Amino acid sequence: MNTRKVMKILNTPAMRRMPTYLHKLFQLRLSGQEWVSCAELAKYMNIPHVMVRKDIGMTGLPGNKRHGFKVNDLIDAILRLVGWHKPSTATLVGAGSLGAAILNFGDFRSYNFIIESVFDSSPEKIGRSVHGHEVYDLADIRKRLKFAPPKVGIICVPPVGAQLVADILVSLGIKYLWNFSNVCLKVPPGVIVQREVIAGGLAVLFAKINKAEGIEEISCDD
Repeated sequence: MNTRKVMKILNTPAMRRMPTYLHKLFQLRLSGQEWVSCAELAKYMNIPHVMVRKDIGMTGLPGNKRHGFKVNDLIDAILRLVGWHKPSTATLVGAGSLGAAILNFGDFRSYNFIIESVFDSSPEKIGRSVHGHEVYDLADIRKRLKFAPPKVGIICVPPVGAQLVADILVSLGIKYLWNFSNVCLKVPPGVIVQREVIAGGLAVLFAKINKAEGIEEISCDD
Protein backbone atom coordinates (compact mmCIF):
# COMPACT_ATOMS: atom_id res chain seq x y z
CA MET A 1 0.00 0.00 0.00
CA ASN A 2 1.54 3.31 -1.03
CA THR A 3 1.77 6.41 1.16
CA ARG A 4 -0.84 8.33 -0.79
CA LYS A 5 -3.42 5.59 -0.29
CA VAL A 6 -2.64 5.36 3.42
CA MET A 7 -3.11 9.11 3.87
CA LYS A 8 -6.39 8.92 1.97
CA ILE A 9 -7.61 6.25 4.39
CA LEU A 10 -6.52 8.21 7.43
CA ASN A 11 -8.43 11.26 6.26
CA THR A 12 -11.77 9.52 5.86
CA PRO A 13 -14.65 9.87 8.35
CA ALA A 14 -14.40 6.10 8.81
CA MET A 15 -11.43 6.61 11.11
CA ARG A 16 -13.64 8.59 13.49
CA ARG A 17 -16.04 5.65 13.64
CA MET A 18 -13.37 3.17 14.68
CA PRO A 19 -13.48 3.98 18.43
CA THR A 20 -17.24 3.40 18.41
CA TYR A 21 -16.76 0.03 16.73
CA LEU A 22 -14.17 -0.82 19.35
CA HIS A 23 -16.48 0.22 22.18
CA LYS A 24 -19.14 -2.19 20.93
CA LEU A 25 -16.63 -4.95 20.27
CA PHE A 26 -15.16 -4.65 23.77
CA GLN A 27 -18.70 -5.03 25.15
CA LEU A 28 -19.29 -8.12 23.03
CA ARG A 29 -16.00 -9.67 24.12
CA LEU A 30 -16.84 -9.00 27.76
CA SER A 31 -20.20 -10.75 27.30
CA GLY A 32 -18.50 -13.78 25.77
CA GLN A 33 -19.78 -13.31 22.21
CA GLU A 34 -17.35 -14.84 19.72
CA TRP A 35 -18.67 -13.59 16.37
CA VAL A 36 -20.18 -10.33 15.12
CA SER A 37 -21.84 -9.45 11.83
CA CYS A 38 -21.84 -6.22 9.85
CA ALA A 39 -25.60 -6.10 10.33
CA GLU A 40 -25.23 -6.13 14.12
CA LEU A 41 -22.64 -3.35 14.03
CA ALA A 42 -24.74 -1.33 11.58
CA LYS A 43 -27.74 -1.55 13.91
CA TYR A 44 -25.64 -0.42 16.86
CA MET A 45 -24.08 2.46 14.91
CA ASN A 46 -27.35 3.38 13.16
CA ILE A 47 -25.57 3.55 9.82
CA PRO A 48 -26.05 1.60 6.56
CA HIS A 49 -24.82 -1.98 6.43
CA VAL A 50 -22.70 -1.21 3.36
CA MET A 51 -20.87 1.56 5.24
CA VAL A 52 -19.88 -0.85 8.00
CA ARG A 53 -18.65 -3.35 5.44
CA LYS A 54 -16.50 -0.68 3.77
CA ASP A 55 -15.13 0.47 7.11
CA ILE A 56 -14.15 -3.03 8.15
CA GLY A 57 -12.77 -3.64 4.68
CA MET A 58 -10.12 -1.04 5.46
CA THR A 59 -8.63 -3.46 8.00
CA GLY A 60 -8.09 -6.16 5.40
CA LEU A 61 -9.63 -8.74 7.73
CA PRO A 62 -11.45 -11.51 5.82
CA GLY A 63 -14.87 -12.34 7.13
CA ASN A 64 -16.88 -15.53 7.30
CA LYS A 65 -19.96 -15.51 5.08
CA ARG A 66 -22.01 -17.34 7.66
CA HIS A 67 -20.80 -15.85 10.95
CA GLY A 68 -19.22 -12.51 10.07
CA PHE A 69 -16.03 -11.68 11.97
CA LYS A 70 -14.43 -13.07 15.09
CA VAL A 71 -14.73 -10.38 17.75
CA ASN A 72 -11.14 -10.73 18.96
CA ASP A 73 -9.74 -10.71 15.43
CA LEU A 74 -11.72 -7.61 14.51
CA ILE A 75 -10.59 -5.79 17.65
CA ASP A 76 -6.97 -6.57 16.82
CA ALA A 77 -7.44 -5.53 13.17
CA ILE A 78 -8.98 -2.17 14.08
CA LEU A 79 -6.33 -1.47 16.71
CA ARG A 80 -3.66 -2.17 14.12
CA LEU A 81 -5.35 0.01 11.49
CA VAL A 82 -5.57 2.98 13.83
CA GLY A 83 -2.11 2.39 15.27
CA TRP A 84 -3.30 1.39 18.72
CA HIS A 85 -1.88 -2.13 18.57
CA LYS A 86 1.17 -1.02 20.55
CA PRO A 87 1.39 1.33 23.55
CA SER A 88 1.79 5.07 22.96
CA THR A 89 2.61 7.55 25.69
CA ALA A 90 1.55 11.16 26.12
CA THR A 91 2.00 14.20 28.30
CA LEU A 92 -0.84 16.62 28.96
CA VAL A 93 -0.33 20.33 29.55
CA GLY A 94 -3.22 22.20 31.17
CA ALA A 95 -4.99 20.52 34.09
CA GLY A 96 -8.08 22.73 34.05
CA SER A 97 -11.63 21.57 33.38
CA LEU A 98 -10.93 20.29 29.86
CA GLY A 99 -7.66 18.65 30.80
CA ALA A 100 -9.32 17.00 33.78
CA ALA A 101 -12.11 15.67 31.57
CA ILE A 102 -9.55 14.10 29.24
CA LEU A 103 -7.68 12.56 32.17
CA ASN A 104 -10.97 11.09 33.38
CA PHE A 105 -11.67 9.37 30.05
CA GLY A 106 -11.36 5.70 30.92
CA ASP A 107 -11.14 4.23 27.42
CA PHE A 108 -7.64 5.47 26.61
CA ARG A 109 -5.97 2.42 28.13
CA SER A 110 -8.16 0.17 25.98
CA TYR A 111 -6.56 1.94 23.04
CA ASN A 112 -3.02 1.49 24.44
CA PHE A 113 -2.82 5.26 24.93
CA ILE A 114 -1.21 6.15 28.24
CA ILE A 115 -0.97 9.68 29.65
CA GLU A 116 2.21 9.46 31.69
CA SER A 117 2.56 13.01 32.96
CA VAL A 118 0.54 16.19 33.51
CA PHE A 119 1.80 19.77 33.73
CA ASP A 120 0.30 23.12 34.62
CA SER A 121 1.59 26.58 35.49
CA SER A 122 -1.06 27.40 38.08
CA PRO A 123 0.18 27.21 41.70
CA GLU A 124 -3.31 26.07 42.67
CA LYS A 125 -2.99 22.94 40.53
CA ILE A 126 0.71 22.07 40.91
CA GLY A 127 1.23 19.19 43.32
CA ARG A 128 -2.39 18.12 43.30
CA SER A 129 -3.76 14.88 41.89
CA VAL A 130 -6.24 14.97 39.02
CA HIS A 131 -7.93 11.63 38.40
CA GLY A 132 -4.88 9.78 39.64
CA HIS A 133 -2.32 11.97 37.88
CA GLU A 134 0.01 14.21 39.85
CA VAL A 135 0.24 17.69 38.33
CA TYR A 136 3.81 18.91 37.84
CA ASP A 137 5.08 22.44 37.42
CA LEU A 138 5.25 23.40 33.75
CA ALA A 139 8.55 25.13 34.50
CA ASP A 140 10.04 21.67 35.15
CA ILE A 141 8.79 20.01 31.97
CA ARG A 142 12.16 20.04 30.20
CA LYS A 143 13.90 18.54 33.20
CA ARG A 144 11.30 15.80 33.59
CA LEU A 145 10.88 14.84 29.94
CA LYS A 146 14.19 15.55 28.20
CA PHE A 147 15.57 12.01 28.60
CA ALA A 148 12.37 10.14 27.72
CA PRO A 149 9.86 12.36 25.91
CA PRO A 150 6.47 10.78 25.20
CA LYS A 151 5.13 10.27 21.71
CA VAL A 152 2.20 12.70 21.95
CA GLY A 153 1.72 16.10 23.53
CA ILE A 154 -1.82 17.08 24.54
CA ILE A 155 -2.40 20.84 24.74
CA CYS A 156 -5.31 21.95 26.94
CA VAL A 157 -4.20 25.47 27.84
CA PRO A 158 -5.95 28.75 26.93
CA PRO A 159 -5.24 30.03 23.39
CA VAL A 160 -2.86 32.73 24.60
CA GLY A 161 -0.40 30.14 25.93
CA ALA A 162 -0.85 27.39 23.37
CA GLN A 163 1.95 28.37 20.99
CA LEU A 164 4.50 28.56 23.80
CA VAL A 165 3.48 25.13 25.04
CA ALA A 166 3.69 23.74 21.52
CA ASP A 167 7.18 25.21 21.11
CA ILE A 168 8.30 23.59 24.36
CA LEU A 169 6.89 20.19 23.41
CA VAL A 170 8.46 20.31 19.97
CA SER A 171 11.82 21.33 21.46
CA LEU A 172 11.68 18.14 23.54
CA GLY A 173 11.37 16.06 20.38
CA ILE A 174 7.62 15.49 20.53
CA LYS A 175 6.35 15.35 16.94
CA TYR A 176 2.65 14.69 17.46
CA LEU A 177 0.40 17.27 19.09
CA TRP A 178 -3.26 16.91 20.05
CA ASN A 179 -4.41 20.50 20.29
CA PHE A 180 -7.54 21.45 22.26
CA SER A 181 -6.66 25.13 22.58
CA ASN A 182 -8.82 26.34 19.66
CA VAL A 183 -5.90 28.15 18.01
CA CYS A 184 -3.87 27.33 14.92
CA LEU A 185 -0.32 26.41 15.89
CA LYS A 186 2.84 27.11 13.94
CA VAL A 187 5.07 24.05 13.97
CA PRO A 188 8.15 22.93 12.03
CA PRO A 189 7.92 20.51 9.10
CA GLY A 190 7.54 16.96 10.30
CA VAL A 191 5.39 17.86 13.30
CA ILE A 192 1.78 16.68 13.05
CA VAL A 193 -1.02 18.59 14.79
CA GLN A 194 -4.55 17.31 15.30
CA ARG A 195 -6.68 20.30 16.22
CA GLU A 196 -9.95 19.69 18.02
CA VAL A 197 -12.62 22.38 17.82
CA ILE A 198 -15.49 21.54 20.15
CA ALA A 199 -17.68 24.20 18.55
CA GLY A 200 -17.28 22.34 15.26
CA GLY A 201 -19.35 19.49 16.67
CA LEU A 202 -21.89 22.00 17.92
CA ALA A 203 -22.12 23.52 14.44
CA VAL A 204 -22.80 20.08 12.94
CA LEU A 205 -25.48 19.44 15.57
CA PHE A 206 -27.25 22.71 14.79
CA ALA A 207 -27.02 22.05 11.06
CA LYS A 208 -28.90 18.82 11.73
CA ILE A 209 -31.36 20.66 13.97
CA ASN A 210 -32.01 23.26 11.28
CA LYS A 211 -32.51 20.57 8.68
CA ALA A 212 -34.88 18.62 10.92
CA GLU A 213 -36.89 21.70 11.85
CA GLY A 214 -37.01 22.80 8.24
CA ILE A 215 -38.40 19.43 7.18
CA GLU A 216 -40.88 19.57 10.04
CA GLU A 217 -42.10 23.01 8.98
CA ILE A 218 -42.60 21.85 5.38
CA SER A 219 -44.59 18.83 6.49
CA CYS A 220 -46.79 21.04 8.70
CA ASP A 221 -47.53 23.35 5.77
CA ASP A 222 -48.58 20.36 3.74
